[in-house]
Amino acid sequence: MEEMPQTLMEAVRYFADIDLCNAYMQRIKWPDGKIVCPKCGATGDRIGEIATRRMLRCKDCRCQFSHKVGTLSESSPLALDKWFVAVWCVANHKNGISSHELARALGVRQPSAWFMLHRIREAMRCDDFRHDDKFDGPAEADATYVGGKAANMHKAKREKRITGRGGVDKTIVHGILQRGTGEDAEQISQVRCAVVGSDDEQRLLPEIRRNVRYGAPVYTDATRSYVGLALTHIHAAVDHSREYVSGNVHTNGLENFWSLLTRALGGTYVAVAPFHLIRYVQEQAFRFNQRVKNDWGRFHAVMSNIVGKRLTYRVLTAQGDAGFMGIQ
Repeated sequence: MEEMPQTLMEAVRYFADIDLCNAYMQRIKWPDGKIVCPKCGATGDRIGEIATRRMLRCKDCRCQFSHKVGTLSESSPLALDKWFVAVWCVANHKNGISSHELARALGVRQPSAWFMLHRIREAMRCDDFRHDDKFDGPAEADATYVGGKAANMHKAKREKRITGRGGVDKTIVHGILQRGTGEDAEQISQVRCAVVGSDDEQRLLPEIRRNVRYGAPVYTDATRSYVGLALTHIHAAVDHSREYVSGNVHTNGLENFWSLLTRALGGTYVAVAPFHLIRYVQEQAFRFNQRVKNDWGRFHAVMSNIVGKRLTYRVLTAQGDAGFMGIQ
């Protein structure tokens, strides 16, 4: 097997060849080597190639299609060399990469880079696991509140947006972390997150029960929303007004992830629309869960998940009138 790029410089040089891009995409889409027509399902020798245009052609239905059909880059006018570099940057920049920075790097317009980033994040989602793929524990559960600080807002905006104290008027992100037992790729801690509408018992407990096996130990803070968790799990809580660690009972693993998320939102993306927040959270969760892999491993993990992941601009901007939430 040919040696694959390991650094950004090597990736730019390698994927500058469109034929290599198509060959790699073909291995991702059709790992058995049998190209399938997206229209009629013909395969094998019924699929030909239009070499001058780098397109594929079905001899049965006459359908002409590219290697991008059925992936997150379908219908994009940008070539695969730009797409692959964009995926590499998103997968391997620890604090993410802004659309302005990506636009300058690729030589495209900022709106195009913004659309690319959201489509790539769609392939980084880690919430489509099987129902039997639950954490075994010990697990940590905690929530964080995302939104602009009142002290950093203009007085007029503060009076309009801030109607209470603490987490009021902010978006709630709930996370569950499976503690790891070592540095091996199969034993490191893993995290799953969801943007929730409230932090009450009716909303948080189902999230934990959906992600953590029955009877497994779960550690939380002393929030009253977790009181009923003892009915289905071994629950222990630490009161942060007194201490942050009590033996094995703590949520420091999730606090570490929240700090990474805060740096990405506050330092890189600066302003995030509430209805887009879940994609930024899932992006950070993906990099956290894939952190022991090298740059090529993270890139390949994203690319292995692009088939069938389609996000149109219409869907992406359907809630565009909901306003923006400043992240400080």
